[in-house]
Amino acid sequence: MIDTHCHLDLEPLQSRLATIMADARAAGVTQFVVPGVHPDHWDRIAAVAARYEGVMPAYGVHPMHSDCLNDHVLECLADRMSSCVAVGEIGLDPSYQVSLELQETAFRRQLRLAVLHRKPVLIHCRHAFQRTLQILKEEQGDRVGGIMHAYSGSLEMAREFIKLNFVISIAASITRDNAWRPARLVRELPLECLVVETDAPDLPPRRYRGLPNQPAWLVETVQAIAEIKGVERELVAELCAKTSRRVLQLR
Repeated sequence: MIDTHCHLDLEPLQSRLATIMADARAAGVTQFVVPGVHPDHWDRIAAVAARYEGVMPAYGVHPMHSDCLNDHVLECLADRMSSCVAVGEIGLDPSYQVSLELQETAFRRQLRLAVLHRKPVLIHCRHAFQRTLQILKEEQGDRVGGIMHAYSGSLEMAREFIKLNFVISIAASITRDNAWRPARLVRELPLECLVVETDAPDLPPRRYRGLPNQPAWLVETVQAIAEIKGVERELVAELCAKTSRRVLQLR
């Protein structure tokens, strides 16, 4: 399995990372995409990737830190393009105090860099799906595609993102009792359009509620998808990993 979004550089995972990684591998999770949130974290992500096999950095500035993106930061991001699998996580989220104007500027500048370097993007989007879709169209995001991280939008909007070469990432919210929206996505979308993630240490599965999430628990999400689809868990793991490799341009 491939965890397409986990913050291994953050606490409380960082201080017990050897155990976290051993547990993940025992559960069958062998590759991990670690997205950037703030420029100050990029070196930490690189250090984790250097230490552990299968860890793949993604560098970017999260919408909540959009006000820190300047020319210097963008140049530093450009310097890291050869050592990452994606640009992210980037996007729009009006729930943060940073203005949407600043968020849009940061989003567009990072998107343009990703397109220039032919890197897929990891999109963080909440409550701004139509605007995110419009910006992806205007900035030719379909040329690189990417992953809609922990997608919480509608089925109809998901299909629009898929048309732009994006895939839909399912997180452990699918395991919750009231998970009607992600369940509908899983029922209606082909498995080939889905990938899985933990967003560790956030978004733990239902039976681990209140605990820091970890990549080993990705199996909970895969199992939930399998039950909804009426297929074997191994098939879900195989197809989601195949899609992840395609989107992230992995060998």
